[in-house]
Amino acid sequence: MHTGKQSKINTGFIVTAMPCSSFNMFKIIHQDNKSKARLGRLTTLHGEIDTPCFMPVGTQGTVKALSPRDLKESNAQIVLSNAYHLFLRPGPQVIKKAGGLHHFMSWEKPILTDSGGYQIFSLALLRKINDQGVEFQSHIDGMRHFLTPEDVVALQQDLGSDIMMPLDECVHYPCARDQAEVAMKRTLNWAARSKASLGKSQQLLFGIVQGATYEDLRKDSSLSLLDNDFDGYAIGGVSVGEPKNLRYNIVDLVAGLLPKERPRYLMGVGLPDDIIEAVGRGIDMFDCVVPTRYGRNGTAFTSVGKMTIRNSPYIEDFAALDQHCECYTCRNFSRAYLRHLFNTDEMLGPRLVSLHNVYFYVELMRKIREAILQNQFEEFKARFLKIYNNSV
Repeated sequence: MHTGKQSKINTGFIVTAMPCSSFNMFKIIHQDNKSKARLGRLTTLHGEIDTPCFMPVGTQGTVKALSPRDLKESNAQIVLSNAYHLFLRPGPQVIKKAGGLHHFMSWEKPILTDSGGYQIFSLALLRKINDQGVEFQSHIDGMRHFLTPEDVVALQQDLGSDIMMPLDECVHYPCARDQAEVAMKRTLNWAARSKASLGKSQQLLFGIVQGATYEDLRKDSSLSLLDNDFDGYAIGGVSVGEPKNLRYNIVDLVAGLLPKERPRYLMGVGLPDDIIEAVGRGIDMFDCVVPTRYGRNGTAFTSVGKMTIRNSPYIEDFAALDQHCECYTCRNFSRAYLRHLFNTDEMLGPRLVSLHNVYFYVELMRKIREAILQNQFEEFKARFLKIYNNSV
């Protein structure tokens, strides 16, 4: 890792736990007979993950407002953290000395670390990209850093995450085709370099499909990534402003090109209707800040649709937030109390609604898996979307 183009981080931290390999780390348990939805199991160094799954986002080593115990009691199987943010604060050396990210944040289950490519992409005025890597200015203190694909892998090895994402270049929507092609080819080059730098690490490394909304670029990206036989494959560069129909078309196309024996991860897509649509197209893994971001702003996802708990109809509503939910919030607090917390700016309000939302998402994925197992995914999807779309 280069800091101001001068310093390099140490490498070599590898989690010692159950071994896994590309040949047995992912297994299809059941294929729905009416759709492309599939039930799977992903084995990592810190345990197994039933798919389709949702990963709560813990960008800086914490899921906002929630403790690891909250996540565990919500039955979350895996969380996502961001290598870019952890590189800036507290720094990989601190986390490595703590025994890795799992020890540092007191989370014993699997962790996926995003490379930070999207965050660097969002720093449009503060970064320069070339074929060697990315030079960027910290949004925290203005210090300049340079990261190569090899640096990003080394950083994530120091963090000790279970699943690593390589450095990639994400583009805006809309994007000119020539710009999208340059970014796609650069992402492929970086992916190959990332794979070559792995060494004997038992951490999993996923490849990332780019290509904006251009079907030929997405196809070239997907097929070229297969040459490096990654442990899993992610669809990046979506949820950046494109219409949903274009997004679904890309997911359909790419999922059909990726190998069935590898997990498929749709990056950054996380509204419930989008998740269900993508599961039906063969996607296995999801992450998004939506559950906690909406929760902090007083919006809850419930079995009868979205609910903005700040609103006046709930002043004297003493029912549970969701009467069909078994989370801590719904078992103990009324809508009236939650509204009171938000309208008096008490921090417990955002915490309780965030907790409910994460539980709702995890439970949604469990119900999806159950429906797939029973070959009833399409029926479940129709029932859910009828309620959800009528509430939006």
